[in-house]
Amino acid sequence: MARSKKPACCKPAVDDSAGYHVESIVTVDERGQMVLPKQIREKARIAPGDRLALVTWARGGRVCCISLIKVEELTEMVGGFLNSLTATSQSGSQ
Repeated sequence: MARSKKPACCKPAVDDSAGYHVESIVTVDERGQMVLPKQIREKARIAPGDRLALVTWARGGRVCCISLIKVEELTEMVGGFLNSLTATSQSGSQ
């Protein structure tokens, strides 16, 4: 008898070149803190004082995925998205 699989909350895109990897496992301590491993900080170019946006995905009323994005990169992503919306709406109104 086949079981139906529940889809993953933040399942990566089908494109394997997208770069989704489990890089490390971290532990949350009793104060709710965790350490990003040095090799991850180096690969992501995260330096002391950098600001990270914590982004969550939810399914069924519970958070199931958490991502950290550098604030500068999030700003660029949102700015690019807004610019494309503005360009689309301006070209459609002409």
